[in-house]
Amino acid sequence: MKKILLITILILFFLLFDATIGYAKKGGKNSIDLVDRTVRAIYISYLEYYNNFYGGSKSINQVKIDKMVDKIYEEKFNTIILHVSPFSDSIYSSNLFPYSHTLTGKEGKNPGFDYLDYFITASHRKNIKLYAWINPYRITFDSNFNNISTSNPAYKLMNTSSVYVDSKGIYYNPASSIVKKLIIDQVKEIINNYNVDGIHFDDYFYIQDKVDNIEYNNYKENGGKMTLKEYRLSNVNDLIKSVYKIIKEKSDSIVFSIAPDGNINNNYLYHYADIKTWLNSSEYLDMIMPQIYYGFENEYSPFAKVLNNWIELCKNKNIQIVPILAYYKVGEIDNDAGSGKNEWINNSNIIE
Repeated sequence: MKKILLITILILFFLLFDATIGYAKKGGKNSIDLVDRTVRAIYISYLEYYNNFYGGSKSINQVKIDKMVDKIYEEKFNTIILHVSPFSDSIYSSNLFPYSHTLTGKEGKNPGFDYLDYFITASHRKNIKLYAWINPYRITFDSNFNNISTSNPAYKLMNTSSVYVDSKGIYYNPASSIVKKLIIDQVKEIINNYNVDGIHFDDYFYIQDKVDNIEYNNYKENGGKMTLKEYRLSNVNDLIKSVYKIIKEKSDSIVFSIAPDGNINNNYLYHYADIKTWLNSSEYLDMIMPQIYYGFENEYSPFAKVLNNWIELCKNKNIQIVPILAYYKVGEIDNDAGSGKNEWINNSNIIE
């Protein structure tokens, strides 16, 4: 699996998930039939753009994409989750965001063709679904604005509270109405211009703990009663609910999926992802993909127990639960697993 043509695919961040859904949505044009009940998906992140597309011509990189998709098809995956906006940027032709530096080495530089469009064509040719994966709040992993192009909306907001800077990076502020509109407009742009099968968010919600201090203080001064935790959960909920609404207004067949932290408590302590509300409603998402990166012998979070906890949380039975599995741990010591730290070395069939 570690040599799956994508060269570095799955060795670092690429994770596979293979889950059989035990129910079907009833009626409507998005009814799930037996063929669709098994989701076998693979992430293609910006790391692969670094590894495969730098310096390549249009014809060379299109051939590489064809080979990636061919190999994914041969390995019997049926869904690709493609990183289309990793850093307030795009791998597609956008009126909102500059082309990603992960394609060419320089943000805003035209790579010569529309990568999202070509990936969709190549994937659909093989009857593989494609979800557009967005990191809504992440801008950079460093604090240097000089690496951001002047066409990036983050650059234009750099002296406002909509953007937060610290030594670890630059982030959008989830409490900003400007940011919320920007993310919603990005989703609209993608679903209106591209034949994607889904929109996907991962667990990058609140990335920095002080990002919204100004907005929260203003909220309290104006009589707001929510605690800081409740306020932050509300901000994320508002975005997720709005994104879901505009997706369904476009097409009920476009899936909105989110991949939260596999640790249920972490979602509330660090990310402010209100998974319990999402999973008890029909207004937030279609598919939950918890990052359950644990083995069965994990001393603190054994896989089967954690998965069962997620199943018990999901009161809306029309929401699909598709756990993400940790291929990157295969053959490695898991130092966070306590007494189960050698499980991935001693066993060869954990993913299976």
